[in-house]
Amino acid sequence: MRILITGARGQLGTELMALLQPQQHHQVLGLDLPEHDLTHRDHVLGVITEWAPELIIHGAAFTAVDLCEEQAETAYLVNCVATRFVADGARRVGAHVVYVSTDYVFDGAQQSPYREWDQTNPQSVYGRTKLGGEMEIYPGWTIARTSWVCGIHGNNMVKTLLRLAGERDTLSFVDDQFGHPTFAGDLAVMLAKLGVERVPGIFHTTNQGAVSWYEFAQEVFLAAGHDPNRILPITTAQLDPPRPAMRPANSVLDGFAWRSHGFRPSRDFREPLAEVVEALTK
Repeated sequence: MRILITGARGQLGTELMALLQPQQHHQVLGLDLPEHDLTHRDHVLGVITEWAPELIIHGAAFTAVDLCEEQAETAYLVNCVATRFVADGARRVGAHVVYVSTDYVFDGAQQSPYREWDQTNPQSVYGRTKLGGEMEIYPGWTIARTSWVCGIHGNNMVKTLLRLAGERDTLSFVDDQFGHPTFAGDLAVMLAKLGVERVPGIFHTTNQGAVSWYEFAQEVFLAAGHDPNRILPITTAQLDPPRPAMRPANSVLDGFAWRSHGFRPSRDFREPLAEVVEALTK
Protein backbone atom coordinates (compact mmCIF):
# COMPACT_ATOMS: atom_id res chain seq x y z
CA MET A 1 0.00 0.00 0.00
CA ARG A 2 1.14 3.54 -0.79
CA ILE A 3 0.77 5.52 2.45
CA LEU A 4 1.11 9.27 2.92
CA ILE A 5 1.64 10.61 6.45
CA THR A 6 1.18 14.29 7.29
CA GLY A 7 2.96 15.75 10.30
CA ALA A 8 5.67 13.16 9.73
CA ARG A 9 8.21 14.83 12.04
CA GLY A 10 5.88 15.20 15.03
CA GLN A 11 5.80 12.82 17.98
CA LEU A 12 3.04 10.74 16.37
CA GLY A 13 4.27 11.07 12.80
CA THR A 14 7.76 9.95 13.77
CA GLU A 15 6.28 6.78 15.31
CA LEU A 16 4.12 6.16 12.22
CA MET A 17 7.11 6.51 9.91
CA ALA A 18 9.18 4.16 12.09
CA LEU A 19 6.33 1.62 12.15
CA LEU A 20 5.41 1.63 8.46
CA GLN A 21 8.60 2.45 6.53
CA PRO A 22 10.45 -0.79 7.36
CA GLN A 23 7.53 -2.90 6.12
CA GLN A 24 8.49 -3.96 2.62
CA HIS A 25 4.91 -4.24 1.40
CA HIS A 26 4.30 -0.52 2.02
CA GLN A 27 5.64 2.59 0.30
CA VAL A 28 5.57 5.54 2.70
CA LEU A 29 5.86 9.26 2.05
CA GLY A 30 6.06 11.69 4.97
CA LEU A 31 5.09 15.36 4.70
CA ASP A 32 5.90 18.13 7.16
CA LEU A 33 7.03 21.73 7.41
CA PRO A 34 8.93 23.55 6.06
CA GLU A 35 8.96 21.65 2.75
CA HIS A 36 5.22 20.96 2.74
CA ASP A 37 2.79 23.66 3.86
CA LEU A 38 -0.62 22.02 3.90
CA THR A 39 -2.39 25.38 3.95
CA HIS A 40 -1.33 25.89 0.29
CA ARG A 41 -4.03 24.23 -1.81
CA ASP A 42 -2.12 23.84 -5.06
CA HIS A 43 0.85 22.29 -3.31
CA VAL A 44 -1.30 19.80 -1.38
CA LEU A 45 -3.27 18.76 -4.45
CA GLY A 46 -0.09 18.52 -6.50
CA VAL A 47 1.69 16.21 -4.06
CA ILE A 48 -1.32 13.95 -3.51
CA THR A 49 -2.37 13.63 -7.14
CA GLU A 50 1.21 13.07 -8.31
CA TRP A 51 2.09 10.44 -5.69
CA ALA A 52 -1.42 8.91 -5.64
CA PRO A 53 -1.46 7.30 -2.18
CA GLU A 54 -4.00 4.65 -1.29
CA LEU A 55 -4.02 5.75 2.36
CA ILE A 56 -3.48 9.14 4.00
CA ILE A 57 -2.96 9.33 7.77
CA HIS A 58 -3.56 13.00 8.49
CA GLY A 59 -1.86 13.80 11.77
CA ALA A 60 -0.60 17.32 11.02
CA ALA A 61 -2.29 19.90 13.23
CA PHE A 62 -1.85 23.10 15.22
CA THR A 63 -1.93 21.49 18.67
CA ALA A 64 -0.66 24.30 20.92
CA VAL A 65 -3.97 24.59 22.76
CA ASP A 66 -3.41 27.95 24.46
CA LEU A 67 -1.71 29.50 21.43
CA CYS A 68 -4.75 28.59 19.34
CA GLU A 69 -6.75 31.08 21.43
CA GLU A 70 -4.36 33.86 20.39
CA GLN A 71 -3.93 32.72 16.78
CA ALA A 72 -7.43 31.54 15.93
CA GLU A 73 -7.15 32.23 12.21
CA THR A 74 -3.98 30.15 11.96
CA ALA A 75 -5.69 27.36 13.91
CA TYR A 76 -8.59 27.35 11.46
CA LEU A 77 -6.22 27.38 8.49
CA VAL A 78 -4.14 24.47 9.76
CA ASN A 79 -6.81 22.31 11.40
CA CYS A 80 -9.79 22.97 9.10
CA VAL A 81 -8.72 24.40 5.74
CA ALA A 82 -5.65 22.19 5.32
CA THR A 83 -7.78 19.17 6.18
CA ARG A 84 -10.20 20.21 3.42
CA PHE A 85 -7.31 20.32 0.95
CA VAL A 86 -6.07 16.89 2.05
CA ALA A 87 -9.60 15.51 1.72
CA ASP A 88 -9.95 17.05 -1.74
CA GLY A 89 -6.72 15.38 -2.86
CA ALA A 90 -7.73 12.07 -1.33
CA ARG A 91 -11.08 12.15 -3.13
CA ARG A 92 -9.34 12.76 -6.47
CA VAL A 93 -7.09 9.69 -6.15
CA GLY A 94 -9.47 7.41 -4.24
CA ALA A 95 -7.38 7.31 -1.05
CA HIS A 96 -8.75 6.34 2.35
CA VAL A 97 -8.16 8.98 5.04
CA VAL A 98 -7.53 8.53 8.75
CA TYR A 99 -7.97 11.89 10.46
CA VAL A 100 -6.45 12.26 13.93
CA SER A 101 -8.78 14.21 16.22
CA THR A 102 -8.99 14.97 19.92
CA ASP A 103 -10.89 14.76 23.19
CA TYR A 104 -11.23 18.56 23.04
CA VAL A 105 -14.24 18.18 20.71
CA PHE A 106 -16.21 17.46 23.92
CA ASP A 107 -17.04 19.98 26.64
CA GLY A 108 -16.06 17.66 29.49
CA ALA A 109 -19.32 18.11 31.40
CA GLN A 110 -20.52 14.53 30.98
CA GLN A 111 -20.04 12.37 34.07
CA SER A 112 -19.42 9.11 32.20
CA PRO A 113 -16.72 8.36 29.59
CA TYR A 114 -17.46 9.69 26.11
CA ARG A 115 -18.45 7.20 23.42
CA GLU A 116 -17.99 7.85 19.73
CA TRP A 117 -21.64 8.84 19.22
CA ASP A 118 -21.90 11.32 22.11
CA GLN A 119 -22.68 14.95 21.36
CA THR A 120 -19.67 17.17 20.67
CA ASN A 121 -19.48 20.67 22.16
CA PRO A 122 -15.93 22.09 22.05
CA GLN A 123 -15.11 24.93 24.43
CA SER A 124 -11.81 26.12 22.93
CA VAL A 125 -10.52 27.30 19.57
CA TYR A 126 -8.42 24.15 19.35
CA GLY A 127 -11.45 21.95 19.98
CA ARG A 128 -13.62 23.88 17.53
CA THR A 129 -11.02 23.70 14.77
CA LYS A 130 -10.40 19.99 15.26
CA LEU A 131 -14.15 19.40 15.09
CA GLY A 132 -14.12 21.51 11.93
CA GLY A 133 -11.53 19.11 10.54
CA GLU A 134 -13.79 16.17 11.41
CA MET A 135 -16.51 17.80 9.31
CA GLU A 136 -14.27 17.54 6.22
CA ILE A 137 -13.98 13.76 6.55
CA TYR A 138 -16.25 11.65 4.34
CA PRO A 139 -18.46 9.04 6.09
CA GLY A 140 -16.52 6.17 4.53
CA TRP A 141 -13.25 7.42 5.98
CA THR A 142 -11.91 7.24 9.56
CA ILE A 143 -11.84 9.72 12.44
CA ALA A 144 -9.56 8.64 15.30
CA ARG A 145 -9.94 10.74 18.44
CA THR A 146 -7.19 10.52 21.02
CA SER A 147 -6.06 12.29 24.19
CA TRP A 148 -3.05 13.32 26.28
CA VAL A 149 -0.47 12.12 23.74
CA CYS A 150 3.05 11.48 25.04
CA GLY A 151 6.11 9.67 23.74
CA ILE A 152 9.83 9.62 23.12
CA HIS A 153 9.71 12.30 20.43
CA GLY A 154 8.55 15.91 20.54
CA ASN A 155 7.42 17.97 23.51
CA ASN A 156 5.03 16.32 25.94
CA MET A 157 4.14 16.03 29.61
CA VAL A 158 6.40 13.05 30.36
CA LYS A 159 9.46 14.94 29.15
CA THR A 160 8.39 18.03 31.07
CA LEU A 161 7.96 16.06 34.30
CA LEU A 162 11.33 14.33 33.97
CA ARG A 163 13.01 17.70 33.45
CA LEU A 164 11.20 19.39 36.34
CA ALA A 165 12.01 16.48 38.66
CA GLY A 166 15.62 17.65 38.66
CA GLU A 167 14.76 21.33 39.05
CA ARG A 168 12.09 21.54 41.77
CA ASP A 169 11.38 19.91 45.09
CA THR A 170 7.61 19.81 44.55
CA LEU A 171 5.26 20.18 41.60
CA SER A 172 1.54 21.00 41.51
CA PHE A 173 -0.87 19.35 39.08
CA VAL A 174 -4.63 19.59 38.75
CA ASP A 175 -6.68 16.78 40.23
CA ASP A 176 -10.02 17.74 38.63
CA GLN A 177 -9.23 17.02 34.96
CA PHE A 178 -9.40 13.35 33.94
CA GLY A 179 -8.38 11.50 30.80
CA HIS A 180 -6.55 8.61 29.21
CA PRO A 181 -2.80 9.16 28.69
CA THR A 182 -1.94 7.85 25.23
CA PHE A 183 1.52 6.91 24.01
CA ALA A 184 2.42 7.74 20.43
CA GLY A 185 3.90 4.33 19.64
CA ASP A 186 0.72 2.50 20.67
CA LEU A 187 -1.46 5.10 18.93
CA ALA A 188 0.51 4.64 15.70
CA VAL A 189 -0.30 0.92 15.72
CA MET A 190 -4.01 1.64 16.16
CA LEU A 191 -4.08 4.23 13.38
CA ALA A 192 -2.19 1.97 11.00
CA LYS A 193 -4.67 -0.84 11.59
CA LEU A 194 -7.66 1.41 10.93
CA GLY A 195 -6.00 2.80 7.81
CA VAL A 196 -4.62 -0.34 6.20
CA GLU A 197 -7.91 -2.15 6.78
CA ARG A 198 -9.83 0.97 5.61
CA VAL A 199 -12.19 0.79 8.58
CA PRO A 200 -14.83 3.56 8.36
CA GLY A 201 -16.29 5.59 11.20
CA ILE A 202 -15.30 7.36 14.40
CA PHE A 203 -13.02 5.59 16.88
CA HIS A 204 -11.66 6.60 20.26
CA THR A 205 -8.02 5.49 20.18
CA THR A 206 -6.25 5.80 23.52
CA ASN A 207 -4.33 3.71 25.97
CA GLN A 208 -6.33 2.36 28.91
CA GLY A 209 -6.39 3.76 32.44
CA ALA A 210 -8.28 6.92 33.39
CA VAL A 211 -6.41 9.27 35.74
CA SER A 212 -6.24 12.93 36.67
CA TRP A 213 -3.22 14.98 35.62
CA TYR A 214 -2.15 14.84 39.27
CA GLU A 215 -2.32 11.02 39.27
CA PHE A 216 -0.56 10.83 35.91
CA ALA A 217 2.29 13.01 37.19
CA GLN A 218 2.64 10.67 40.17
CA GLU A 219 2.82 7.67 37.83
CA VAL A 220 5.59 9.34 35.81
CA PHE A 221 7.58 10.01 38.98
CA LEU A 222 7.07 6.40 40.10
CA ALA A 223 8.25 5.08 36.75
CA ALA A 224 11.37 7.26 36.96
CA GLY A 225 12.17 6.27 40.55
CA HIS A 226 11.18 9.60 42.10
CA ASP A 227 9.03 10.13 45.20
CA PRO A 228 5.42 10.59 43.95
CA ASN A 229 4.62 12.57 47.10
CA ARG A 230 6.57 15.44 45.55
CA ILE A 231 3.51 15.93 43.31
CA LEU A 232 0.87 18.06 45.00
CA PRO A 233 -2.82 18.29 43.97
CA ILE A 234 -4.51 21.58 43.08
CA THR A 235 -7.77 22.47 41.35
CA THR A 236 -8.05 24.04 37.91
CA ALA A 237 -9.35 27.20 39.60
CA GLN A 238 -6.08 27.43 41.56
CA LEU A 239 -3.85 27.56 38.48
CA ASP A 240 -1.79 30.74 38.52
CA PRO A 241 -1.79 32.13 35.93
CA PRO A 242 -4.99 30.54 34.56
CA ARG A 243 -4.73 28.85 31.17
CA PRO A 244 -6.15 30.80 28.19
CA ALA A 245 -7.94 27.76 26.75
CA MET A 246 -10.63 25.87 28.64
CA ARG A 247 -9.77 22.20 29.23
CA PRO A 248 -12.47 19.52 29.41
CA ALA A 249 -12.83 18.34 33.02
CA ASN A 250 -13.74 14.89 31.71
CA SER A 251 -11.60 13.83 28.76
CA VAL A 252 -12.07 10.10 29.30
CA LEU A 253 -12.77 8.51 25.90
CA ASP A 254 -14.51 5.13 25.88
CA GLY A 255 -13.17 3.00 23.02
CA PHE A 256 -16.56 1.35 22.55
CA ALA A 257 -16.32 1.22 18.74
CA TRP A 258 -12.82 -0.29 18.86
CA ARG A 259 -13.95 -3.04 21.21
CA SER A 260 -17.17 -3.65 19.28
CA HIS A 261 -15.18 -4.29 16.10
CA GLY A 262 -13.40 -7.12 17.90
CA PHE A 263 -10.02 -5.35 17.88
CA ARG A 264 -7.44 -6.14 20.54
CA PRO A 265 -7.70 -3.75 23.52
CA SER A 266 -4.95 -1.19 23.87
CA ARG A 267 -2.50 -1.47 26.75
CA ASP A 268 -2.81 0.19 30.13
CA PHE A 269 -0.83 3.44 29.82
CA ARG A 270 1.57 2.39 32.58
CA GLU A 271 3.20 -0.20 30.28
CA PRO A 272 4.29 2.19 27.51
CA LEU A 273 5.02 4.83 30.15
CA ALA A 274 7.65 2.55 31.69
CA GLU A 275 9.16 1.95 28.24
CA VAL A 276 9.29 5.65 27.40
CA VAL A 277 10.76 6.66 30.76
CA GLU A 278 13.44 4.00 30.39
CA ALA A 279 14.29 5.22 26.89
CA LEU A 280 14.44 8.85 28.00
CA THR A 281 16.53 8.29 31.13
CA LYS A 282 19.06 5.62 30.09
